[in-house]
Amino acid sequence: MLTDILYVVLGIIVGLIIGFFVTKKMFQKQIEQNPPINEKMIEAMMSGMGRKPSQKQVRQIMSQMNKYR
Repeated sequence: MLTDILYVVLGIIVGLIIGFFVTKKMFQKQIEQNPPINEKMIEAMMSGMGRKPSQKQVRQIMSQMNKYR
């Protein structure tokens, strides 16, 4: 009886540890494949739409994006 409970608790702890490392690895892989947007990407996007953004506009967009993160 006591050993059964010990096995269940041990299984939960081991599952949590394995789940943590698997999730961490998947998150790192996603960040490598889809890097966060930076100022150069915003400039390129606005230039692609036919606008030449000022540095102030780029900073405003970055602050808006960071606000909703």
